[in-house]
Amino acid sequence: MNEKLNLYKTFIQFASALGLLNGLTLEESKKVLLESFKLHPNSEDILPIIDGLELDESPDIKFLFNECIRLCDELGPSREYITLLVILENILTIASQAGTKEQTEVASSVFFKFKQEIAEINLKIPKPPLFNMLLETRSIIEWASIYAIYPFIPKRIKGEGRPVLLIPPYLGDDYSTSFVRKYLTSLGFKTYKWEMGFNMVKSHYIPRLEEKLDDIYQAHGKKVSIVGWSGGGIFAKIMANRHPNQVEQILTIGSPIWGVMDMKTPVYGILEFFRGKSLKDRNKRFLEELEPIPDVPVTCIYTKTDGLVPWKHCMEAESYRNNIRNIEVFGSHSGLGANASVLMITANALSANINGQTIQQATTNIERVLYPFYWNGKKRKFTFKNFRVQKT
Repeated sequence: MNEKLNLYKTFIQFASALGLLNGLTLEESKKVLLESFKLHPNSEDILPIIDGLELDESPDIKFLFNECIRLCDELGPSREYITLLVILENILTIASQAGTKEQTEVASSVFFKFKQEIAEINLKIPKPPLFNMLLETRSIIEWASIYAIYPFIPKRIKGEGRPVLLIPPYLGDDYSTSFVRKYLTSLGFKTYKWEMGFNMVKSHYIPRLEEKLDDIYQAHGKKVSIVGWSGGGIFAKIMANRHPNQVEQILTIGSPIWGVMDMKTPVYGILEFFRGKSLKDRNKRFLEELEPIPDVPVTCIYTKTDGLVPWKHCMEAESYRNNIRNIEVFGSHSGLGANASVLMITANALSANINGQTIQQATTNIERVLYPFYWNGKKRKFTFKNFRVQKT
């Protein structure tokens, strides 16, 4: 949080100044900001900044605008910036009722310029380094070792017959999700296969997926959880955006779920070979459905040593809502379907979201040792005695 605190301080000043520009009083702008940040993971740090905010009668909005963009650029690409855009939009919506037409037009132009600058920053996500791609060879060991490891994976979560649909990765079929399905079934979840052969991540699968989702929903009379690995997570998010009334939650595993149109990957040529055409000819409408955040709980599992997909594309904005979580694991992209940590966190997350718990509450102390957030927390506590570790 320390490295983002300066950004939030400057953004709060900028957002308030934008409100003033559009006819709001400082107190009215602060009220909107307090409400917007109330459920933010770092609200304890941010709310006092808003409470103590003071601005000149004519703040230099151009300077504050440039400072915000500079800080975002220095922090680098991040899905979290969508939260800033939503807050600015909320302020403009409320301010438009108080301001003049001219004020509204000026403020709107500032907002759209800010949105464009953020989009430019998020285009800078690099493709995975060559070293990570070479590390993908360890997936052979991961898939071979899961047969020996599987019997020892804890089976304490109670699925209670809750329906779960699993969608395989790009170029994968139902065998790809066999260990995840087997594990969830052993815990009492009712799992369902993809049953459409190899997943080529094309929009023509969607009507059949919608039909399958509806069938499962009608059979159980309950909302369905969807788990998607890699390209499968793309469909999980689209289903949740289209049918939030039938989807309990989604869980994505190493899935590029935003910014896919401009995503850089070292396997670009391979993807084009199997598609038979340039990736520039992607279905734009299909991919645009990935950008909105669905109104259901979202859990994203990712690995920073992913050799195929840039890991930043695999994270959703935790600051957007309090039921969005990003969980880092150790492993390769190709081995995530046979990763013991992935199996456990999948079950834990499904159970936590169904029962209204946090991931920490659903994960035992012994299991936490398998995740980077445990070791990062230990390192921070050792280095900074008064540093408050951010919740995962």
